[in-house]
Amino acid sequence: MKYHPKVSLIIEGHTFSYKLFEALEHVSRTYSQRKAAQELNISHAVLNRRIKEAEEKLGFKLLAATGAGSELTGNAQKILQKYKKYTNRLKNREKIIICGGYASSRLMETLSLKYGLNAAVYRTSDKNAIHLANLDMVDILTLDDPVHAFIQNLDFVPIAYDHLVLVSCARTHHDIKELNGKNFVEILDSPQRLAWNTLDDNKIQYKLAWEFKLPYDALRFIQKNPEFYTFINSSLWEGSDIIKNDTRHIISCVICNKEDKRIDDFLNFILTFKGQRLVEKCGFESVR
Repeated sequence: MKYHPKVSLIIEGHTFSYKLFEALEHVSRTYSQRKAAQELNISHAVLNRRIKEAEEKLGFKLLAATGAGSELTGNAQKILQKYKKYTNRLKNREKIIICGGYASSRLMETLSLKYGLNAAVYRTSDKNAIHLANLDMVDILTLDDPVHAFIQNLDFVPIAYDHLVLVSCARTHHDIKELNGKNFVEILDSPQRLAWNTLDDNKIQYKLAWEFKLPYDALRFIQKNPEFYTFINSSLWEGSDIIKNDTRHIISCVICNKEDKRIDDFLNFILTFKGQRLVEKCGFESVR
């Protein structure tokens, strides 16, 4: 079965169907109500009534007379632009939209390039990526931290393993007890929860003194302030593996667009021996 969605909009408390916006679109292109009605296969009277009823509800004009026919008013142009914005979201995208955490999206960008997938990749936090996926703006959602998939009850596919490394510009640490009393930089909405849980379990006293949204901002801060420490995905940065075993976690993806066969083929490639070799070259561990 094929589905063709049509958009209705609520404007100033009134609901208007797609028929109004299609009428405005045709008038904007033909500059004629009669030609617009012919293209829509309706009578001129029906189109005129459609416009007039909307103008009465909205309290302003949608069309203005010109020497050659009709044109959209400024308000009508704004309404039509908003309608087109929403309808564009419903169209089948030529490019596959991939969005996710900083580590997982970097991996997917490399994999999509090697595979030859026509994709646009966007990096953000897991929570922001999930928000965009819920708005139906994402075809493939990738997650740095699997806990979000469990919280949201998402059907996810493991594609790699990663772990956290300790980043410090002071010196190399070989024992977790050496972290007692240290000041740390927190990266919000990251898998760092695994590190804090590990420190807590080992009765390590520490302080979360600064916080950043972007991992690269946190790294720059660490480089300029050697008395601070942080944890970050090993796939993103080099560091000490002193809590590797305690912070090993799944990198996963969620297929949001289940109707595009290109996505299934791409996922199957990722899980093949060749795909997993690329995963390892990107600094992750294979799930095979």
